[in-house]
Amino acid sequence: MAVKPRLDDNASTATSFRELTAGYDWNELVSEINKYLRLRATPIGMKLYASVEEMEAVPRIRRPKAVHTADQIVAQACRLGWTVGVTAENLVGAQCAAVLGLRRQDEDWISGRNMSGVWFETDRDARAHQCAMDVVPHGLWRAMAVSPLTSRRLDPPDICLIYATPAQMILLINGLQWSGYRRLEWGCVGESACADSWGRALVTGEPSLSIPCFAERRYGGVMEDELLIALPPKFLPKLINGLAKLSANGLRYPIPQYGIQSDAKAGLAVSYENSKRQ
Repeated sequence: MAVKPRLDDNASTATSFRELTAGYDWNELVSEINKYLRLRATPIGMKLYASVEEMEAVPRIRRPKAVHTADQIVAQACRLGWTVGVTAENLVGAQCAAVLGLRRQDEDWISGRNMSGVWFETDRDARAHQCAMDVVPHGLWRAMAVSPLTSRRLDPPDICLIYATPAQMILLINGLQWSGYRRLEWGCVGESACADSWGRALVTGEPSLSIPCFAERRYGGVMEDELLIALPPKFLPKLINGLAKLSANGLRYPIPQYGIQSDAKAGLAVSYENSKRQ
């Protein structure tokens, strides 16, 4: 059973995203997001490159001197503010590189046999897990880089990564849904949850939420109370506009506790009576 991408032409899709978002004022976008959500971790961008030379031409890019997980590379950008570029050779094992399309998703990888007995009871369970993952097709890209959005070194990135607490994240999602509402749906593959976030966002071009997995928390420095959303940068203006409208309605972060024994009618009336008058 082969792992199949959901888009037939990831290269042309990525190009259209990059053209659409070129010229964004990244400082302003991040400032606005932080104004409404007060994020702890730095919002970062991730970009795939067709050649190693193109990736290494990014200004002030760091190249690892050790072998890392992709989670560690992402963390170096969002926790330390670094700009870091990698190829498959810089990433430990096959899992991280395969999600990014930097390594072939061959039969050995699809079998998931090294996860059998560790994360899954049987070889069949391990294979089912691998086949459930969203992965970038192999052969399109040779390298990947991450950098804080405000560095403007990946202008534009393919996707943005935002770590947030559950309270911050639900308001972020509410902001995306303020106008042109649609139900947002995600999955959870369990371990290897990077496939749920950056894997899915790179493949589908859609906002993709994940519960960061054990490896992301152990190696990638993700806090116990953090979730991750990956989304193409074209969604950021829509998100910020939605957050601004919600804030004007008194729906903002931090969410104030009303009291579990208080009469809820008075509190609800403030928001919904104001809505009726508009």
